[in-house]
Amino acid sequence: MTLELDRIDLKMLRLLQNNGRLSNAELAQMVDVSAATCHRRTQRLFEEGYIQSVRAMVEPQKVDRGALVMVGVVLDRSTPESFGAFEKAVAKLNFVLDCNLVAGDFDYFLKIRVRDMADFNRIHGTQLIALPGVRQTRTFFVMKEVVDNAPLNF
Repeated sequence: MTLELDRIDLKMLRLLQNNGRLSNAELAQMVDVSAATCHRRTQRLFEEGYIQSVRAMVEPQKVDRGALVMVGVVLDRSTPESFGAFEKAVAKLNFVLDCNLVAGDFDYFLKIRVRDMADFNRIHGTQLIALPGVRQTRTFFVMKEVVDNAPLNF
């Protein structure tokens, strides 16, 4: 059974995606329900999969991962087997933040955080081009992050 969202649930989701550190009491006050009701609703939102997880957003520069790189990947074959092998392998790489199957000139786009260009060059030469089925990669170094991880608009 899927939860039907009402205006309170939607408001809770908006508030939590903007500040996941809100306490239950603060959230309850902001949506004008009791703390117990708020807790039950929040638990339901987790159980129904509306909230996947809560985590801290770490400043990349502070942990020596200031370079953001987008990589377009073209595989040598477009088969379910080659896609599956690539996806299984890329999921094991801890420097890959996102991997998306896309339509167009590339098969996948990877979002990668590294220390600097030399760090990326090392990773590219030893791990990225060694992924199963990779025929070609095209690298884009991000010069400025204009919008990153913006909240969903609903």
